[in-house]
Amino acid sequence: MAQVDDSEILRLFRDEKTRNTALGHLISKYQQRLYWHIRKIVIDHDDSDDVLQNTFIKVWKGLSNFKEESKLYTWLYRIATNEALTHLRNKQKMQADSIHPIEYQLSKSLESDNYFTGDEIQLKLQQAILTLPEKQRIVFNMRYYDETPYEQMAEILETSVGALKASYHIAAKKIEQFLVGA
Repeated sequence: MAQVDDSEILRLFRDEKTRNTALGHLISKYQQRLYWHIRKIVIDHDDSDDVLQNTFIKVWKGLSNFKEESKLYTWLYRIATNEALTHLRNKQKMQADSIHPIEYQLSKSLESDNYFTGDEIQLKLQQAILTLPEKQRIVFNMRYYDETPYEQMAEILETSVGALKASYHIAAKKIEQFLVGA
């Protein structure tokens, strides 16, 4: 399926007859990018697939209310981020009797993940990232791996550019300390 720009996807969605076509284009264009964004948050492949599916369900249900005050891409990433964080919180609640925090469980999940293809250095980096607080972890991943501009991150995460720069700087220092101490 050829890549269609966002304005065309929205135009197709507004017409009842081409709504399913619009969804096909939307999924084709954003599925992989959203999957990897979610995967960096929830770590587990199967969980990432579930969250991605929930994301597209929310997008489908909410697209008629999309006011185009932000870019479609930004709106999708905000939904995916919120779905991933909700998933982690629910997972933590279900494992409330565990003595280990969710980050520890994610780290162990990463070590045993058949889909993780990184070497030992990548594993250490991922473990370092998992020691970060939730917001710093998301900011670091978006900036370091996806090279997302701060302005775009500010729209997605609904915060200021200055706060994001500070979060990224602090996160990078913490990761550096983790890796030097490892």
